[in-house]
Amino acid sequence: MRDEYDFSKSVKNPYAKKVKKQISIKIEVDTINYFKELAAKSGIPYQNLINSYLTDCAKKNIEPDLKWA
Repeated sequence: MRDEYDFSKSVKNPYAKKVKKQISIKIEVDTINYFKELAAKSGIPYQNLINSYLTDCAKKNIEPDLKWA
């Protein structure tokens, strides 16, 4: 191991801003089952699918169309 390292030509990690944060969220069982079925078909973990879907909605500024009775 060297005594000193030269970081003058280093590059910032482009993924550093994309850090995920663990949260607790209540999701209906039917919704979880839907994503689990998609996960089984695609081979992608269901939590990653949910995250990808929500990320896509956020990037496209999609707002829910909620109508309360």
